[in-house]
Amino acid sequence: MIAIELFIVLAFIYLGARMGGIGIGLAGGAGVLVLSLFLGVDTGHIPVDVILIIMSVIAAISALQVAGGLDWLVQLAENFLRKNPKQITFYAPMVTYLMTLLAGTGHTAFSTLPVIAEVAKEQGVRPSRPLSISVVASQVAITASPISAAVVFFSDILENHGVSYLTLLSIAIPSTFMACMAGAFVANFIGCELKEDPVYQQRLAQGLVTTNAVTSRHILPSAKLATAIFVVAIISVVVYATLISDSVALITHPSLSRNDAIMVFMLTAATAIVTLTKIDASKIPDAATFKSGMSACICVLGVAWLGDTFVAGHIEEIKAVSSELLGRFPWLLAVVLFFASMLLYSQGATTTALMPAALAIGVAPLTAIASFAAVSALFVLPTYPTLLAAVEMDDTGSTRIGKWVFNHPFFIPGVVTISTSVLLGFIFGQLLLG
Repeated sequence: MIAIELFIVLAFIYLGARMGGIGIGLAGGAGVLVLSLFLGVDTGHIPVDVILIIMSVIAAISALQVAGGLDWLVQLAENFLRKNPKQITFYAPMVTYLMTLLAGTGHTAFSTLPVIAEVAKEQGVRPSRPLSISVVASQVAITASPISAAVVFFSDILENHGVSYLTLLSIAIPSTFMACMAGAFVANFIGCELKEDPVYQQRLAQGLVTTNAVTSRHILPSAKLATAIFVVAIISVVVYATLISDSVALITHPSLSRNDAIMVFMLTAATAIVTLTKIDASKIPDAATFKSGMSACICVLGVAWLGDTFVAGHIEEIKAVSSELLGRFPWLLAVVLFFASMLLYSQGATTTALMPAALAIGVAPLTAIASFAAVSALFVLPTYPTLLAAVEMDDTGSTRIGKWVFNHPFFIPGVVTISTSVLLGFIFGQLLLG
């Protein structure tokens, strides 16, 4: 039966991937129906906290976007990149990494990709180089963001194993950032120079390559205040989580758990933004970040529920097969997470579906933390929204998807980034955890 059930899980994941968008979440729910109703499998745990955290964070970010805060941040990013255009391949992923770290969602990269492509063209740099690693950096940074659903969920289960929220961030942030720089170094040598690219020359001759600079944005007067409120909320989350942690324990009997605190702080930030900047709250559901965030909730609901339904029903069998293998080769967990996230299209969904099972079968916390970045292999299949946006925004044709599906400019920088992050995670983790 376990083979049949696994086949059903994979079949519905494949169906969801073919549907695209929130299809992976819809198909996940359908898979749960088949497993439970027709095969008698008890339904697994619904990641309610993860979904609620995503909703709360997205509400605050959407309010920030309506108030003009995201436009102001993108303007700052553009100014930074134009002052340092020669090193665009290294500075662009820094920008997308930091924006994701701040916002807890990689979809903030949408706003910066046109700027990256334009600055690269102006300098004669092959746009595929900074665009590819920038997309990868925006995905990997999810595993280091203090307010991302993946980090919050993972830190919650790690606390049962003696690892605090602050310790997780202390390992994840430096390892993922340094890994992104390693990926940028590799990306800088991929592909011929732009002027030597025959596809670019052909498009240039046909007049398909624009040379106009990105138009300046109209920054609303409320942008800076809204951004300040959002940043204060993030700092408050980190400080509060530190104060209630077992390692600090300055608040020994907190009235709010860390998960509840994140939701409260984010919703309060959204309230403050709407009240103090006087934006129209009815515009928040129409914001692009709100729509993408709610889609992410559906994806996490369906896929994580499907994964947990299968894993929970066969945890003993999985323990028997995996514990010895992972004990001998702990890095295999990163490989499993890599391929799972490639199909699940969500760091949050992959984390909630597999990390509890990994720790339950005896995987050491150090191994789990070091492997955490591998849940960001969303770049492997060239169908993720930010990846497709990068391809669309590069009118030079250098950021193109090959006919063999996997031969696209995101693959090698992405694999290098995740591999380096896992390696650094083991190194930093060993230093902090002993």
